[in-house]
Amino acid sequence: MTTMTTTARDPKEALLGLWAEWEKRHGEAARPSVRRLKKAAIARFAELGLPGPRNEDWRFTQLGPLLKTPFQLAPAVAPRLTKADLVRLVPATPDAALFVCVNGRWEPGLSVPKALPTGVTVTSLADAQSRHGDLIDQHLGRYARFEQHPFVALGTALFSDGLFIHVPAGIEVPTPLHLLFVTEPGSAPVLAVPRVLILVEAGSRVTLGQTYASPEEGAATWTLGVTEIAVGAEAQVEHVKLQREALSAFHLDALQVHLQGGSRFRTQTINEGGSLVRNDLGAHFEGEKAECTLNGLTFAAGQQHVVNHTTIDHAEPHCASHEMYKHVLGDQARAVFNGRIYVRQRGQRTDAKQQNQTLLLSDDATIMTKPQLEIFADDVKCTHGATVGQLEEAALFYCLARGLGPDQARQLLTYAFANEIIQQVPIASLRAALEARLLPSG
Repeated sequence: MTTMTTTARDPKEALLGLWAEWEKRHGEAARPSVRRLKKAAIARFAELGLPGPRNEDWRFTQLGPLLKTPFQLAPAVAPRLTKADLVRLVPATPDAALFVCVNGRWEPGLSVPKALPTGVTVTSLADAQSRHGDLIDQHLGRYARFEQHPFVALGTALFSDGLFIHVPAGIEVPTPLHLLFVTEPGSAPVLAVPRVLILVEAGSRVTLGQTYASPEEGAATWTLGVTEIAVGAEAQVEHVKLQREALSAFHLDALQVHLQGGSRFRTQTINEGGSLVRNDLGAHFEGEKAECTLNGLTFAAGQQHVVNHTTIDHAEPHCASHEMYKHVLGDQARAVFNGRIYVRQRGQRTDAKQQNQTLLLSDDATIMTKPQLEIFADDVKCTHGATVGQLEEAALFYCLARGLGPDQARQLLTYAFANEIIQQVPIASLRAALEARLLPSG
């Protein structure tokens, strides 16, 4: 089988060539409705092209190294990884059911499922196209719209598998569901395109974790992910995303959640790895008296470049949103935070709060921050702000005077800064792993 790679001089044409490769591999097996969605997505990508510095939402995202890398679609072969390899890559989560995808494809042999309530479905997205076709037709591509987002369009066109989760109405899932996505490097740079569709119906409750990892060995990897979450009326979803890929990895990910009336959604996005990382998070209110929380915590050093871009669409009245994004930046790391709260004319009695706080551990680290409010209603309570600072000398002196070494003191104060986000991680094992990473030893 011939594999087309992105060796063309024009990055856009090279990526369009990957669509031709996908068609050869998977086109005939795709559900007709899914294939129509994919064709519309790649056509839109061809129209939009790649975002450049004139695109306000992308002008601070440094795509150059990514677009210069000759990626090929991850091969459809059995993974080399074993369960022992996974233990070295990510924190163990014995308190959760584990579902593993490698290079965008579900791997039941690496997964550790647990008993779930009757009616709850966790399966591969490829399998769901035949077994749950009505739900796929109704929901896939409805929430993560690609009309104005070129990489959502590309991800919609190029995915072949991923995970499908369905929690029927009125069910509480007592066991957290941990979704692990590993991009396995090869001898040449590879692109993995995992897709996730999560449907939580009215009155249900579930806790979800999404972890992205990749080994340090081998050529560069690119994870291009898209997750759609539909939260039914009065349903509650706790969510955490942990990104800890190799320092040579590229990671572009979009998560879009839609909330029906009275629902609750809360997520924590934790970034630790990657060379170029961009998280696009969106929340859209489709019913009254719903609430969402989008929190984030980024650790970056060396020459890492991390972008967090959020959009909360208050399209209905009496809804509340809360955002707290924190960055800990060292060396020559660069981070970008762009948080947009959009309150439509119908969104009266909106209560929206947004805050970005950054701790600079180096004079050469950089944060570009842009909290943003767009309000078209006249009865709202909206606030936003940003702070940037360094470790306080008085606090360092206090720690040193009580016997801590300089490194321990800095580590303890960094933990104190980050702890507000860490304590809200809903899976206990992941929360404990983050605490152990940050707390000073000895």
